[in-house]
Amino acid sequence: MDTDLGDYRKSYEKGQLLLDNVPENPLELFRNWFMEVDTHFNVDETNAMTISTLGLDGYPKNRVVLLKKYTHEGFIFYTNYDSEKGNAIAKNPNVCLSFFWHAAERQIIIKGKAEKVSENLSDGYFESRPRGSQLGALVSDQSAVIDDRGVLERKLKTLESELEGKEIERPKNWGGYMVRPVELEFWQGRPNRLHDRIRYQLQEDYNWKIERLAP
Repeated sequence: MDTDLGDYRKSYEKGQLLLDNVPENPLELFRNWFMEVDTHFNVDETNAMTISTLGLDGYPKNRVVLLKKYTHEGFIFYTNYDSEKGNAIAKNPNVCLSFFWHAAERQIIIKGKAEKVSENLSDGYFESRPRGSQLGALVSDQSAVIDDRGVLERKLKTLESELEGKEIERPKNWGGYMVRPVELEFWQGRPNRLHDRIRYQLQEDYNWKIERLAP
């Protein structure tokens, strides 16, 4: 089945990104862009990001997760450590994150190293989750093969009964990762496909080298 998408066209005209106007630290630019998109553009889940890992089978794999915190050190998300992505990170912590905010015609690509956050930080976030999400973390052996959805629903019903009125503890195989960036690229759509691309690369002295890339 052939489907030609060659006629799909869009002119990007909502902004510009110039070297003269960017801060020395890319985390400041990330924060500024995130807040602008979250405040001024009608974007569902501004914190949705794609994470790419290199799987144990040698293939890269992308999936969408939710950014739950960002600091001057990096970007934090939560998952099952025994999942496919968790096993991939354990073998190779080099990952790539990307955000694409279509309404703002902006994209950010982040290369970095993922490491587990402290247990008390994972505990604190787990406690803040809705009870249903807490139970879901116990129910799902993420990435494992199951016969049907009924397996999950029966396990959930059993746990709801067993844990009724009780505090739900965080599973030890569930928690957070922080991705510490070594490179960030900011992409702003421009007319005629001459997009603005600004790249930050972390240097040995922990300063950031800033360069413009051809689109």
